[in-house]
Amino acid sequence: MRADTLGRWARAEWGALCLAARGTLTERRWRAVPMTLGAVCLTGVVQFVQNRSWGYQLVQNLGGVRAEDPLWLALLRTPLSLFVPALDLPVWGALAQILLVFGIAELCLGWWRTLVVAYVATLAGTLYARVGIALGPGHPIGLPASDAHVVDTGPSAAVVGLAVFLGWRYGAYVTAGVVIAAMVVEVVLEDNLAGKEHLAAIAAVLLLCALVAVRQRRSRARGGSTSGAPPIQS
Repeated sequence: MRADTLGRWARAEWGALCLAARGTLTERRWRAVPMTLGAVCLTGVVQFVQNRSWGYQLVQNLGGVRAEDPLWLALLRTPLSLFVPALDLPVWGALAQILLVFGIAELCLGWWRTLVVAYVATLAGTLYARVGIALGPGHPIGLPASDAHVVDTGPSAAVVGLAVFLGWRYGAYVTAGVVIAAMVVEVVLEDNLAGKEHLAAIAAVLLLCALVAVRQRRSRARGGSTSGAPPIQS
């Protein structure tokens, strides 16, 4: 692919997203992403605490989610669970995901919409785990009973959900498709709880995209001006 062709494709794919993010960042600089910076700091603090002998159980009590937990307790812990890095993965990976994807989302969508999409994706994964275990390993979307004991934390489901939502919202459909395809390949190659939760998160976010699209069409029908994909700000 020639350089000029590649440049045109990149502008078509990411131009609207970059324009929205750059405009907000130029105007407000670091003040444009207070939620993202706070989330990075919170994740770092949680990682430090859970690696202390006195702090591991505290973090688990506040943000550790398992499918075997009572539903009400899992729902209480789910918001903080986004910022509890998985112990078997390097913390810099979680920090980089939050800084990049949450940061772009906050620039384009505003902080509270970013949190809504992130929470919807994470909650979908958490609830799917319970459904999958109830269905059992013999079902196409089922899970083994042993997965009920797996600690289910980290920002990955939220990051995947935000990436898909941003791709849809700003016309980066190839990017969104690549993210979805990568999650499908993950499940095919390594059939585990995390991979299937990512697919559940994607399904929930696609449903959210459909609801937003319906709302926009109804607004246009009433004479509103929601054509195209202008930046959504809080």
